[in-house]
Amino acid sequence: MIFSLLRRRNPSTDTIRALYGAIVAQARLPSFYAHYGVPDTVDGRFDMIVLHLFLLAHRAGREGGALEGLVRDVTEVFCRDLDHNMREMGVGDLAVPRRMRAYVEAFYGRAEAYRAALGARDPDVLARALARNVFSVPEATGGARRLGSYMLQAAHALEAQPAGALKQGLLSFPDPETILTVCDD
Repeated sequence: MIFSLLRRRNPSTDTIRALYGAIVAQARLPSFYAHYGVPDTVDGRFDMIVLHLFLLAHRAGREGGALEGLVRDVTEVFCRDLDHNMREMGVGDLAVPRRMRAYVEAFYGRAEAYRAALGARDPDVLARALARNVFSVPEATGGARRLGSYMLQAAHALEAQPAGALKQGLLSFPDPETILTVCDD
């Protein structure tokens, strides 16, 4: 016990934990489930973590270098956390790898869909991608449009955050309640 207090912590480990913690905290905000209509299920929560992890990856992709390495590390923590949570929910040891593969494929599929949708710079394209991936419906709904507005504003807010702050684990997302109010006006 005393030796763990004397051991120096790797600053990048603290940074990675802080970034992942900010993503999970944002993804768990009740307004996404109560007001945006995201399903309050294991899959809905997975989708919100993926969305926020994608936003960080999208921001890091523009910067390159050390930020991309951090995102890789945060993604690894996400995968370990996902594995751990499945085991806690009682998924058997033999089923975990198959489910992990499906979740990882879903993660990369969603990331590619979101990347293309943000690149199109068309809110309707983004809303359709969110409708398919988060809401499991073929066409954009009000919730998908609201979530698309949030995602666009979150991407813009992340662009304004200095790379140095992100490298220190300081990650800030916009308040979804504020964006919801703007969307409803």
